[in-house]
Amino acid sequence: MIYIKLFVAFLQIGAFSFGGGYAAMPLIQAQVVQKYAWLSISDFSDLVTIAEMTPGPIAINAATFVGNQVAGIAGAAIATIGVILPSCIFVTILAWLYAKYRKMSILQGVLKALRPAVVAMIFTAGLSILLPTLFQSGTVTFLPGDIRIRPAFLFLCALVVLRVWKINPVFVMIGCGIVEVIAEAVVHAVK
Repeated sequence: MIYIKLFVAFLQIGAFSFGGGYAAMPLIQAQVVQKYAWLSISDFSDLVTIAEMTPGPIAINAATFVGNQVAGIAGAAIATIGVILPSCIFVTILAWLYAKYRKMSILQGVLKALRPAVVAMIFTAGLSILLPTLFQSGTVTFLPGDIRIRPAFLFLCALVVLRVWKINPVFVMIGCGIVEVIAEAVVHAVK
C-alpha cells in the first residue's frame, strides 16, 4: 500500500510541476508534509537542502530521498519512477506535436502564457523555504524572539554578495555554511 501511495504522490508531482525543481517544491511539500505527513516541515527544509546539493534534478532527488525514508530502496525506486514517468510521456507526446505543428502561432501563445505561472510557483517555493528559516513561527511576525537573527543576517549578506559582487552562488552557499559552522562552534564553546 505504501508503494502505491508513493508512486501516486510522486506521479502527481511529476505531472503537475512545470518549470523545474523549484516550481515543484510547493507540490512536493503539499504531498509529503501536508497530505501524507511523511516528513515534518523541518525535515522538508533539510530535504530541500539535500536535493539542491546533490547532483541531478531537484524533484528526482527529493523523490528518491522521500521514497528511501518512507519505504527503503524499493520506495526510492518507485517514487523516482513515479516522478519521471509523466515527463517521459509528456515529452514524447510534445516532441511529436511540436514537430508536426511548430509553425502554429497558437502553440507559441500557449508557451508564452505558461511563464507567469512558473514564476509564481518558484516564488512560492522560495517563500516556503525562507519563512521557516527566518522566523521561529514559520510566518512573518515581528514579535520579540521570533526572528532568527543569525539566519537573517546570513541571508542578507548572501543577497548583497550575490547582487553586488555577482559571485557564483555555489561559493556563497559554501561561505554561508562555513560561517554557520564557525558560529555554532563559538556558541557551543561559550556554553
